[in-house]
Amino acid sequence: MKPRLVLTRAIPEAAINKLREYFELWVNPYNRPMSHAELRAELPNAEAMICLLTDDINRDVINSAPKLKVISAYAVGYNNIDVDYATSKYIAVCNTAGALTESTADLTWALIMATCRRITESEAFLRSGKFRAWEPMLMLGQDVYNKTLGIIGMGRIGQAVARRASGFNMKILYSGKSPKELPFPAEWVSFEYLMKNADVISLHAPLNKDTKHLINKAAIAMMKPSSVLINTARGAIVDENELILALSEKRIFAAGFDVYEHEPMIPEELLKLDNVVLLPHIGSASIETRTAMGIMAAENAIAIMEGRRAPSQVNAW
Repeated sequence: MKPRLVLTRAIPEAAINKLREYFELWVNPYNRPMSHAELRAELPNAEAMICLLTDDINRDVINSAPKLKVISAYAVGYNNIDVDYATSKYIAVCNTAGALTESTADLTWALIMATCRRITESEAFLRSGKFRAWEPMLMLGQDVYNKTLGIIGMGRIGQAVARRASGFNMKILYSGKSPKELPFPAEWVSFEYLMKNADVISLHAPLNKDTKHLINKAAIAMMKPSSVLINTARGAIVDENELILALSEKRIFAAGFDVYEHEPMIPEELLKLDNVVLLPHIGSASIETRTAMGIMAAENAIAIMEGRRAPSQVNAW
């Protein structure tokens, strides 16, 4: 008999097919995240689970699955999972680190260009029928070429974003606990120095107790009026209320966001601003990347079931 795996949301077909080869597969039939009650109802006989960031895998959910051996996240982040409790139950927790690096870096650069050059604002202006003729002062944005890029979180995605900056002849600053050996020129600086000196600040840090609201009132006050803030990491790294104030008062030039503090809820005040580009969490949303994530999540689950360490396991005992 095949072990049972609960998949909390449909993923690309290639990954589904791989899972069916090994598991008795149950797939969430709803086009929405599952409730705690729905999760608990499906997990008692499950030995494996693949979940999304939108699933709250807390202690009660874990307790409903006495046979569970692996929680495989279809994501890089896993702050939605009670990893410590899972570890205490000898349940492996895995993620898809590496699978979405390049597509998220591409999306980060889409936000950089869109914010600096006022792309979405300009398109809305044209579509509303306001464009009459070329004007010397129409929709003046900011050059990216020769500017300074600040990376907060120089991991895989941060490095991929920084690599792309070479084509724009950008100076690269980064902050973190310690300097890294990097295959490109970059200067390790303090968080304060980066906030004060970078023209574009791009967030790529994980969400934890040290990074929650890292971009707060004091941090935003350090930024230059011409600065742009980009977040494709986790929404709660930024205090959205303070960001909204800064944008509405034009204390910073613009922001580009793919993630939000209380996702999927977006503050109405943020939606009304024209100096912010807002995307619906599509950093990894390419056919190739989402398929690769699914294959990796499946391979993680299969490895644990076969008694091997998973390709991307985040806990140990």
